[in-house]
Amino acid sequence: MENKKQNFARFGVATKGLVYFLIGGLTALGAFGLGGEKSGSSNALDFISQQVFGKILLIITAIGLIGYVFWRWYQAFADPKGIGTDFKAIVKRVSYFISGAFYGLLAFSAVKQIIGNSSGGGKSSFLIKLLDYKIVVIIIGLALLGKSIYEFYQAYSGKFREEVDEAGLGHKAKKGIINAGKIGFTARGIVVGIMSFLMFRAAFSASGEKVDKTQAFDFLQNEFGSLVMGIIAVGLIAYGVFMFIKAKYSSLSVD
Repeated sequence: MENKKQNFARFGVATKGLVYFLIGGLTALGAFGLGGEKSGSSNALDFISQQVFGKILLIITAIGLIGYVFWRWYQAFADPKGIGTDFKAIVKRVSYFISGAFYGLLAFSAVKQIIGNSSGGGKSSFLIKLLDYKIVVIIIGLALLGKSIYEFYQAYSGKFREEVDEAGLGHKAKKGIINAGKIGFTARGIVVGIMSFLMFRAAFSASGEKVDKTQAFDFLQNEFGSLVMGIIAVGLIAYGVFMFIKAKYSSLSVD
């Protein structure tokens, strides 16, 4: 029987899936002229807040994001799967911590909306202050480049299939989820890779431009057209679906 910590972690993983589902869905609708708009994480929070019982939904989302922070930091510090303390393991555990920190900032943005402050302001202003420092921009760009490469590795090495195997699903369902995972990780790798490029461009041009997923979609649309942007956005929907499946079926070891 699962404990409350495991359920909290699963809720967190599912909430991350929801955020990506909304980012991809809103952007895809915009790309195909169906009423959406190019979106990042803050846009997903705005969309949630505008629904019926928006504040209640935001509270639930904020709790879920904190659950994801809990899971990532538990992976970073408790090392539930015993990946160890060699260089490769430390890099992976640091990446878990950074991932948790990012979603912690997103949770903070959700809380600010709940209590009535400007949407997404906390996270955006914090990042803008950081981006005043060229070396910080370069470091973030390198981190994003590494993340992009890792997303492609996840997609085409089949590494993520281990989590699918744990689900014990039938052949057809398993095949569908694997395809969703491959598409999702590929799309995420593309978006994060573009964000890395934009970070480096901001650093060396001293433009001070804000860089997030929305700017990555702007780049895709400007350079390759709305159709390509829409296809990548659909890939992020697939990533969200994969995260839902991971939340339900994967083994999340939490003592």
